Amino acid sequence: MLSSTDFTSASWELVVRVDNPNEEEQKDVTLRVSGDLHVGGVMLKLVEQINISQDWSDFALWWEQKRCWLLKTHWTLDKYGVQADAKLLFTPQHKMLRLRLPNLKMVRLRVSFSAVVFKAVSDICKTLNIRRSEELSLLKPSGDYFKKKKKKDKNNKEPVIEDILNLESSPTASGSPASPGLYSKTMTPVYDPVNGTPASSTMTWFSDSPLTEQNCSILAFSQPPQSPEALADMYQPRSLIDKAKLNAGWLDSSRSLMEQGIHEDEQLLLRFKYYSFFDLNPKYDAVRINQLYEQARWAILLEEIDCTEEEMLIFAALQYHISKLSLSAEIQDFTSESEVDEIEAALSNLEVTLEGGKADSPLEDITDIPTLADNLKLFRPKKLLLKAFKQYWFVFKDTSIAYFKNKELEQGEPVEKLNLRGCEVVPDVNVAGRKFGIKLLIPVADGMNEMYLRCDHENQYAQWMAACVLASKGKTMADSSYQPEVLNILSFLRMKNRNSASQLTSSLEKMDVNPECFVSPRCAKKYKSKQLAARILEAHQNVAQMPLVEAKLRFIQAWQSLPEFGLTYYLVRFKGSKKDEILGISYNRLIKIDAATGIPMTTWRFTNIKQWNVNWETRQVVIEFDQNVSTAFTCLSADCKIVHEYIGGYIFLSTRSKDQNETLDEDLFHKLTGGQD
Repeated sequence: MLSSTDFTSASWELVVRVDNPNEEEQKDVTLRVSGDLHVGGVMLKLVEQINISQDWSDFALWWEQKRCWLLKTHWTLDKYGVQADAKLLFTPQHKMLRLRLPNLKMVRLRVSFSAVVFKAVSDICKTLNIRRSEELSLLKPSGDYFKKKKKKDKNNKEPVIEDILNLESSPTASGSPASPGLYSKTMTPVYDPVNGTPASSTMTWFSDSPLTEQNCSILAFSQPPQSPEALADMYQPRSLIDKAKLNAGWLDSSRSLMEQGIHEDEQLLLRFKYYSFFDLNPKYDAVRINQLYEQARWAILLEEIDCTEEEMLIFAALQYHISKLSLSAEIQDFTSESEVDEIEAALSNLEVTLEGGKADSPLEDITDIPTLADNLKLFRPKKLLLKAFKQYWFVFKDTSIAYFKNKELEQGEPVEKLNLRGCEVVPDVNVAGRKFGIKLLIPVADGMNEMYLRCDHENQYAQWMAACVLASKGKTMADSSYQPEVLNILSFLRMKNRNSASQLTSSLEKMDVNPECFVSPRCAKKYKSKQLAARILEAHQNVAQMPLVEAKLRFIQAWQSLPEFGLTYYLVRFKGSKKDEILGISYNRLIKIDAATGIPMTTWRFTNIKQWNVNWETRQVVIEFDQNVSTAFTCLSADCKIVHEYIGGYIFLSTRSKDQNETLDEDLFHKLTGGQD
C-alpha cells in the first residue's frame, strides 16, 4: 500500500505513447504528474522511466486531440490545459519526407515536422542550395495529380521503381538554426571544370550540406525529356476550374507539417509559389535557375498556362537546345572567368525579375520623362461591328496615353486620354503574319475598358509595348528598366522570326530526340513527327549559339512574357453574386474572371488596397480599396486562408530590397499572411 504522503490528491496519471524509431512498435508509458509540472519535467520523467540510453534531444510532445506541439517546455501542464484524458505522443520533431521538385526529381530528406512550414521550407532550400526560399512552398497534390498514373498502374502489375535522391543525413535533422549570412555576396563561386556551370558554387557556403558535387549537378541540370507517352499520361488541366483545383493544396506557412496532417514519408511537391523572382544571379543560382526553368517547362508542356502555337515552337526550340547542351560532355561555355563575366554583363540587362529591377547606378535614370508620339491604329470592340482599325496620332506621356485625329491637333483636346496605371497589357503578335498588336484592358468603375493598338513594325511595337508594361506598374519611361524592357521584347520577337528552311534539309536527320517530347500533347497531334521536327529545328536556328544558363534564363523570360504568367486561380463566389467566378491572384493585382469565358472583368491593384481582413466565422475575405471601393468573396475551391496568405505573401515579397543583406523579416511575413486566428 502507498501512503498518502507519496502523492497528493492534485496528482494524476498521464499516459504518453513513445514513438521511438529504434523500437519496432510504439509503447505506452504511464507517469504520475501534477498540473504545476512543466513540460520539460514531464519529458525528463519520461526519459528516466524509459531507461534507454540514446540521444533524446530531438524528441518533443505532440498532443493528438488538440493537434499541437507542446514546444514551450517551461509552460506547465495547467497552462497548456493538459488533463488526464490527453493523448500525448513523445516523438522526434524531424522526420523523413519525400519531395517532388519542379524537375519531377524525387528527393527524400529529413524535415522538421514541428517548425512552421515557412521555416521548414527555408531549411529544405538550404539543404538543396536554393536561394530565396520565401518564393517557394509545399503543395499537397490533389487526387487528380496522380489520377492518370493510377489508371496506367492497373495494367502494369509491377509499378516502375522510381530513382530517389536520398539525403537522409541532411543537416536539417540536427534542428540547429542555420548561421545567418549564408548567401554572402562576397563569396567567390567555383566553376565546374567539365561543364562550366556554377553548379557547385554554392557548395562552399554549406560545409555540412549532404549534397555532393554529383547530387548538386542532378538538381542544377535539366532532366532528359519525357517520352510523349509519359507526357500524355500526366494530368493536364483543361479549364480555369481545373487550374483552380491545382492550387487548393498549398500548405499553411504559419503552421507545422504535423498540425496539417502530413505523415512521415508522405509525398509533397516543392514548388515556386510566388512568381516574383528576386535577384536571380547566374553566379550563385545554378540550382534555383534550373528548377525555375523546369517549373516553367512543365507549365508549358501540361498547358497549365496558355500560349500560341508560334510561342510553343520557341519554347520547344529552347528545350531542345538546353537538352542538347545538358547531355553533352563537351560544354566549354563557361570555363574561364572572363567569359562568365561577359555573359553576366549580357544577362544583367535581361533582368529576370517581374518588376524589371533597378539599375545599380541612379545616373541611368533620365531626369526629363521622355514621351512617345506616333501614328498607330486603334480598334475598340463593339457589338455587331467587324474588327476595323482606324489610324490616330498617339502621344504617350508619364503613365497616360492620349490620341488625336491627326498630328496637327496635338496641342488641342485629345479624342480620349487614358491612364494605364493598373491596366492589363496583353501582346497580340504574329511575327510570321507581320502583326504587332497590343491589347489593353483598362480598369474602370464597372469593369474593363478594352482597346487594341496596332503597330507597323517590331521597333515601334517594342517601344510602345515596353511603355505600356511599365505604365501598368505605375512607372514611366524615365525608369532605368525601360530600355532593357525594349531590348527584351525585341530579342523575343527575333526568336519568333524563323529563318528560312533551306538550311535545314541537312540538319533534319540530326534531331535524334523525339520532337513530340518538347511540345504539349495537343500541339503534337496537329503535326506529323517530321513536320514538327522541321519546325522546331527552324526555330532552333535563332537560339543555337546561346550558352546553357542564358538559354534557361531566356526560357524563363519568354514564360514571363505570356499574358497568363504568374496568375494563380481560385474558384470564388463574390458577395451579392449568384454565380461562381474565378479569382486570379498575381504578384501585384487581383483579377475577377468570368469562369465560363475566361475574360477578365475587373482588376484591383495591391497598391490600392487600404485594408483587408478575413471573417473567420463566415470564411469570407473582405478587401477595401481607395475611392471607397470594396469587395468580398468566399473561396469555394480552397480554404480562404490559402487565398489570404497568397495576397499577404505577395505584399511581403514586394518589401524586399537588395540593401537588406538578404535577411528576411519572418515576423512581418506571418503578420501579413497569418490573419487574426
